[in-house]
Amino acid sequence: MGHVEIWVLTMCVIFQLGYGFYLPGSYPHKYVVGDPLSVKVNSLTSIDTEMPFSYYSLPFCKPKEGVKDSAENLGELLMGDRIENSPYKFKMYVNESEIFLCQSNKVSADDFKLLKKRIDEMYQINLILDNLPAIRYTKKEGFMLRWTGYPVGVKVQNVYYLFNHLKFKVLIHKYEETSVARVMGTGDAVEVMPTVTKEGSDMPGHMVVGFEVVPCSVVHDGNLVNKLKMYEKYQSPIKCDPNAVSMPIKEGEPIVFTYEVAFEESDIKWPSRWDAYLKMEGSKVHWFSILNSLMVITFLAGIVLVIFLRTVRRDLTRYEELDKESQVQMNEELSGWKLVVGDVFRAPSNPALLCILIGDGVQILGMAIVTILFAALGFMSPASRGTLITGMLFFYLILGIAAGYVAVRLWRTIGCGDHKGWISVAWKAACFFPGIAFLILTILNFLLWGSHSTGAIPFAVFVILLLLWFCISVPLTLVGGYFGAKAHHIEYPVRTNQIPREIPAQKYPSWLLVLGSGTLPFGTLFIELFFIMSSIWMGRVYYVFGFLFIVLILLVVVCAEVSLVLTYMHLCVEDWKWWWKSFFASGSVAIYIFLYSINYLIFDLKSLSGPVSATLYLGYSLFMVLAVMLATGTVGFLSSFWFVHYLFASVKLD
Repeated sequence: MGHVEIWVLTMCVIFQLGYGFYLPGSYPHKYVVGDPLSVKVNSLTSIDTEMPFSYYSLPFCKPKEGVKDSAENLGELLMGDRIENSPYKFKMYVNESEIFLCQSNKVSADDFKLLKKRIDEMYQINLILDNLPAIRYTKKEGFMLRWTGYPVGVKVQNVYYLFNHLKFKVLIHKYEETSVARVMGTGDAVEVMPTVTKEGSDMPGHMVVGFEVVPCSVVHDGNLVNKLKMYEKYQSPIKCDPNAVSMPIKEGEPIVFTYEVAFEESDIKWPSRWDAYLKMEGSKVHWFSILNSLMVITFLAGIVLVIFLRTVRRDLTRYEELDKESQVQMNEELSGWKLVVGDVFRAPSNPALLCILIGDGVQILGMAIVTILFAALGFMSPASRGTLITGMLFFYLILGIAAGYVAVRLWRTIGCGDHKGWISVAWKAACFFPGIAFLILTILNFLLWGSHSTGAIPFAVFVILLLLWFCISVPLTLVGGYFGAKAHHIEYPVRTNQIPREIPAQKYPSWLLVLGSGTLPFGTLFIELFFIMSSIWMGRVYYVFGFLFIVLILLVVVCAEVSLVLTYMHLCVEDWKWWWKSFFASGSVAIYIFLYSINYLIFDLKSLSGPVSATLYLGYSLFMVLAVMLATGTVGFLSSFWFVHYLFASVKLD
């Protein structure tokens, strides 16, 4: 594990970003009639346990050539995807039926127990053909429901049945040279994007544009199976009825697996083959959430405007109109924020911690904005698995520069230009958030390792992550810190008195207001939050990144406004300790998000089974909430800092 691997990883990331622009997924594969098509298998998944397991952990048929891992990116490994080859093989545009796959060994007591457990936990088998996940349609009360993957089996009246016969339907589209050039944008791009084809074949090729599966539970005749080899024809016709089950799992008896495949020409063009997975459901809801946010924003913007116009401007004009004597007299009867002029820039308690949190917040916020923007532009489509996580990691590492710069420059501003201790601040900023993240991930990883789940991050990936952290992130943060130390610190417009002014007793504790103010940013966020949660925990595809980008921008605006209004209210009651309060005024939205995620666990993930799954869920939620707190708190603090600076810079007080 050295710099070579990191270099390779970085190149992969850059390469994937480059390829991502051709939407969605990889470039078209052209297959001639009779070309081999091979199906791959992903991890078994369940929304009941949230723990993925390897496909071959159950007694299924293995391919003749042995099980091999497919090439993966870092994001896929972190997501728990394990894509492997499978014994299912097709020939392009060749319909085949009653193909015998294999007869498993006699089901042992352990396998029997495991199969029953996986069926009870509603595990789904995920197959992939030409990068398309298998899709399954079911009818319910007259509605067609779409599912990706199919269940391992089903339990009917206390008997467990296994789906051992699969009926595949592959939708194909005739390959058209001209249309591909048009899809690519320009004719030149075709040379850049090779279409996979055989040399010298002028036969019309086809592209895979859909992959459907119907699972059936069928009893086979043991005498017919004994002499058959893999891929030979099973001698009696198989009737596949998805609504009837007939193959119970019995201990000590083997299971026979068969499949059939039919090809069907389709009008679906290659670029729109993902539409079946991404059917836009509930776009009205997203617009509603945006309108809802806009109302909150307008309301707050009104308050901010009133503060600026009515209070600040009115006081300033009144103050400037008076002559010298009246000014002296007026100084004695000053009220509200002008009284704290000598204390408003007094250094906060724990200044280093504040600088570190703000630095990390800038890094996380920057990563979120850039990643979501790229995703909204279609660089990280759901078709290219794992690119979203890989991209987030990549941008997070690069933005270490911003974290170091902001943390150190703020540190010097608080210290009135003092250089001392900037290295320690930059170093802590580089280690604070990733350190907590590593701690949470390591604990969760031990839980997953204990249950032999593929969701556990492999040891090699752990080492890669540590190397990325210490060889890229930390040095970049220190570089940013160096520039922050060189940059000119922000000068305060007023001098700070030697003796701190006493803060008058408040009618109610100011922290109540700070905690309560988190409800406003949460109001702009919570509808979108439901969709994000469903995509993470229910296995739905989340792809409305355009909406998410708008919501993120609105969230930033609301956080800035909330914090600014609160800071002004505190200054008006002569409370000059605004530094931390401005951070938590908008950062307290994290508390509400955490409460929401607990509510989501209890009411939406009712079926989440077992303490391990619940711990995983809470662990990941905690990690997400911490990131949100740093990002929103940073927005609030920076807007308040700008406001206080502007307010006191425009007042001529002695």
